[in-house]
Amino acid sequence: MSLYPARPRGAAPSALRGAARLPGRVREAWDRPLTAYYVIVGGTALITVLGLVMVYSASQIQALRYGLASTYYFRKQLLAVVLGGLLLWFAARAPVRLHRALAYPLLLGAVFLMCLVQVPGIGQTVNGNTNWISVGGPFQLQPSEFGKLALVMWGADLLARKNDKNLLTQWKHLLVPLVPVAVMLLGLIMLGGDMGTTVILTAILFGMLWLAGAPTRLFAGVLTAAGSLAVLFVATSPNRMGRLHCIAATSPGAGDQCWQAVHGIYALASGGWFGSGLGASVEKWGELPEPHTDFIFAVTGEELGLAGTLSVLALFAALGYAGIRVAGRTEDPFVRFAAGGVTTWITVQAVINIGAVLGLLPIAGVPLPLFSYGGSAILPTMFAIGLLISFARNEPAARAALAVRGRNNSLTGAMRRMMRRSAGRRPSGER
Repeated sequence: MSLYPARPRGAAPSALRGAARLPGRVREAWDRPLTAYYVIVGGTALITVLGLVMVYSASQIQALRYGLASTYYFRKQLLAVVLGGLLLWFAARAPVRLHRALAYPLLLGAVFLMCLVQVPGIGQTVNGNTNWISVGGPFQLQPSEFGKLALVMWGADLLARKNDKNLLTQWKHLLVPLVPVAVMLLGLIMLGGDMGTTVILTAILFGMLWLAGAPTRLFAGVLTAAGSLAVLFVATSPNRMGRLHCIAATSPGAGDQCWQAVHGIYALASGGWFGSGLGASVEKWGELPEPHTDFIFAVTGEELGLAGTLSVLALFAALGYAGIRVAGRTEDPFVRFAAGGVTTWITVQAVINIGAVLGLLPIAGVPLPLFSYGGSAILPTMFAIGLLISFARNEPAARAALAVRGRNNSLTGAMRRMMRRSAGRRPSGER
């Protein structure tokens, strides 16, 4: 006689059936009307909070080296996140027609500020790039970051208006004036030497042309022209050529040219599966340049390990996929073009930053969206996330689900109030 209880019949088959149903349940959950809305809100919150934690950890030594308080960079980043949160709230609540009305003023303002950067005495040079304007005290503004948002909103409004008139089937209307204005923005950025932002703006342009249905030949022609210009700009700059040579570098090289790239790999390699612990990075003690900005992902890998870096990658992947879903499910052309442009912007910038830290791409000097230190980058990015939230919650199915949830909450609240009033009454026979 067995000492162990017999396994109930059908236990193993039921477990197998449950496992077989899991993919279907995941697809069902993803197809719910409010899934994209919750993924965007939750993913953004998690990336931003984790970014604040890592900025605080990665920037302390840098601040002390300059004789500042250890929380100096963290406090500035926290202020930027608060202001960005207000912009996100405004963008999420504003109607689509207001966003379209803001497109042209935003473009004109971004062009004006980018022209101011080139005025001697006004433009500030940081790390060899003249793309900054001092706004008083320790605060600086990088207008090219707002150029990304301006191109997305203005380009989406332009393409939507042409789509309404059935003009996008003509290549002249598809390219003009979108491409000339984008080239103007790219030229203003390149005057300051910022190749990384130029690549991201080019990716936004290509993403919007693809969503507009650009023919393959036209798309390939524009891509070839942009690639040729990129090769020219890289080949004529010793600094950019040096960054290209540092891809997959394993030693700093002559004159420590690849110092940053190599020490980024050192930081990731020393993190292991679960990292050395929050605040315990060794590379941030003067070995790794820009530990709280361009290479904050390396410090994350060192302190939180592979688990931490994969979590960050998963959050960006979920955010990008949710943005694609918003762009793919809408019937409004402006929403489709704007959501596609924002999604292209955030995902391409994240790929460029993380690819550079991993040694797979040249170091482009672009921050990790919502994660790296930098108020000029986080303000327009959070406004753009607010656009995605607005679009996600205004889908017809999502709007209906929110309305039902609001009615249910109102009914539940009314029932609770009635129960409290009933509990407060005394029985009729009580003296």
